[in-house]
Amino acid sequence: MNKKNIEFTRFFDVLFSGGAIVVLLPFMIPIMIGLKLTGEHDIFYMQDRAGKGGKPFKMLKFATMLRNSPNLAGGLYTAENDPRILPMGKFLRKTKINELPQLINIFKGDMSIIGYRPVVPFHFERYSDEVKEVLKTSRPGLSGIGSIVFRNEEEILQHFAEFEKKDEFHNNYIKPYKGALEVWYINHKNVNLYFKLIFMTVEAVLHPESKKWKTAFKDLPPVPEELKPYI
Repeated sequence: MNKKNIEFTRFFDVLFSGGAIVVLLPFMIPIMIGLKLTGEHDIFYMQDRAGKGGKPFKMLKFATMLRNSPNLAGGLYTAENDPRILPMGKFLRKTKINELPQLINIFKGDMSIIGYRPVVPFHFERYSDEVKEVLKTSRPGLSGIGSIVFRNEEEILQHFAEFEKKDEFHNNYIKPYKGALEVWYINHKNVNLYFKLIFMTVEAVLHPESKKWKTAFKDLPPVPEELKPYI
């Protein structure tokens, strides 16, 4: 991506995130009040995620799970009817509303609207060295091709009851293919692809079962056989 395209996408990141914060604030205030009055009374959840250059940053979310969730049974994976999920958490997670505070991360420059999905340092280190080096050259995103293809990642992992099976499937199949998708985006990104992925994100949110990404992006890395039943 040339310097001009980078400047344009950063301009749109600031414009869209700033505008969205202003427009959505009246909608987010009742959510913040509801979170304050329920669960552990936390409004936001901050977690270290790997960002540009591999440097960690604090990513914001609305609080949907117990504070100590990563250290409780289940670890970094969420199960159906997970007891760690707070009263408002299931709705916020299913609708992706819990991700809205990341508009602040975008406005600050930690993230872009479109990019690879930022993961915790533990999962970032599970990418191959080749994938990590490519990811380090770019900002992570609120959405992106990996997020669209794996919108149902939690549901996929719920097919495996045992933590070890979840971890094995995630590490052996989901992680490598997601890494290939994220590298594909970085190698192809331009302003047109940036906007196309924004529109495809809206499509995925409004129609969660949609598979339009398969026809919209015909030169994606081929889906591994092990993942075809799920995506």
